[in-house]
Amino acid sequence: MWGAPFDFDFLERFKIPLKRYSSGEKIFLEEDPGDYMYLVIEGKVSIVTFGTVLENVGMHGIFGELALIDNAPRSAAALAAEPTELALINRDTFLELVRHNPAFSLYVMRQLATRIRRMNKSL
Repeated sequence: MWGAPFDFDFLERFKIPLKRYSSGEKIFLEEDPGDYMYLVIEGKVSIVTFGTVLENVGMHGIFGELALIDNAPRSAAALAAEPTELALINRDTFLELVRHNPAFSLYVMRQLATRIRRMNKSL
């Protein structure tokens, strides 16, 4: 389910809403409450802090999961870098996916591990 090619069956099964953003549109700002994580269906999102782009998240990438994991405010801002469509996964759905779908949990952990490794290389 969480490998390539990416399987979107869970979107319908969990009735996950999709939302479109225009290029440059704010998805969330640093310190906002973290009520959702996001899956990029189409487009690209820039994760930004203090005017620096930390990461560009493209198709099938996720972001915003940290706030769902630790219940803390957003640690960075997210802006649509181009016209973008996102799946909005709320906390309850996230926890349900984690509880009942090990492949989802591993996918999230792999994404986090990739970010940490990339940040370590940049130090």
